[in-house]
Amino acid sequence: MTETLRLATRGSDLALRQAETVREALSSRRRDVELRQVETRGDQIPDELIHRLGKTGAFVRALDEEVLAGDADLAVHSLKDLPTEEMAELVVAGVPERAPSGDVVVQPEGLGIEDLPAGAVVGTGSLRRGAQIRAARPDLTVEPIRGNVDTRLEKLLAPGLQAEHERRLIASGEENALTAEADEGGDENADDTDDEDTDGDEVDEEFDETVEEWFDSLSDLERDAMERKVETEYDAVVLAEAGLRRSNLFYEVETTRLPREEYVPAAGQGAIAVTASDPDVIEAVRKAVDHPRTRVAVTVERTILGELNGGCVAPIGVSAMVQGEHVHVRARVLSTDGTEEVADTRDLPIRSHATAAAEFAADLADRGADELIAEAREEADADE
Repeated sequence: MTETLRLATRGSDLALRQAETVREALSSRRRDVELRQVETRGDQIPDELIHRLGKTGAFVRALDEEVLAGDADLAVHSLKDLPTEEMAELVVAGVPERAPSGDVVVQPEGLGIEDLPAGAVVGTGSLRRGAQIRAARPDLTVEPIRGNVDTRLEKLLAPGLQAEHERRLIASGEENALTAEADEGGDENADDTDDEDTDGDEVDEEFDETVEEWFDSLSDLERDAMERKVETEYDAVVLAEAGLRRSNLFYEVETTRLPREEYVPAAGQGAIAVTASDPDVIEAVRKAVDHPRTRVAVTVERTILGELNGGCVAPIGVSAMVQGEHVHVRARVLSTDGTEEVADTRDLPIRSHATAAAEFAADLADRGADELIAEAREEADADE
């Protein structure tokens, strides 16, 4: 094993933060770690939704290929992105302690899903989240949204902030001045009645701050959102709580946790996986970062997902939690429109958790989950 371990990671802010937690854990064991940024297929197609990138692994393969080629010693992944199929010559060497695994709704006024008005637009890049939202609130409009955590938040916040900026400019008189400069000596059809108000009495609004003071009070996230052009205006977006926390953005926005009983998380959500092939590296990673309770929980989740053969083409939520001598599991398989589902909970013996998880998956399949997954796969194939 080399003195300095080379850790392959994506270059996104979230991926780098995840890689940094692994580097810190290994550094505590007196191992030097060098981060190696790698572009993945998922990064190369930024405008495609995950479920249209093909099989699970759009953000994974390029990193693991670095390990297999000997250009990196280990790779770090979001565990939910990792294919459930066994990887030739590679193993999951370490699974650190899991972050919160549930979903949250982000809404500028702090509204939850149940509080949104009919017709409100909710953004998500996940088939699972979309189906669960439609099942709970068929009167909402679910629209796709893509990008890193900060990008999605900027897309949500941009229209409101830009409208607020416009109102403040109008109230200060700066909007009229800017319009006059643009029209000076120009369009013969320009409206000469600058004081005409087509939006009610907005011109009579008064603010305690100047436009500059208001802008200076904004966070970096809000300032970046001010510059973003958006095609779809969202009333709310649904994201993983772990991603928000690891990006240091959880307290930058108004969030509401979604109940895990109804909004069952994706298998492996909130967990990190470290893959490696060299036996010495595997042992070093296992000792430094592996968290036994998390390892058991995600093994159960990934076993169920793998047995159902759902990958990322079907709306499947699987959540497991170690409770003493048992693993409490909740699974929910839905049709993409949220109108049909097969769901159940079960307490599995921890001593035979993998075998029991496979049996649970077989039961779900027999009750119709396999049919829902097959239908979802047909829809995904038709979209390609």
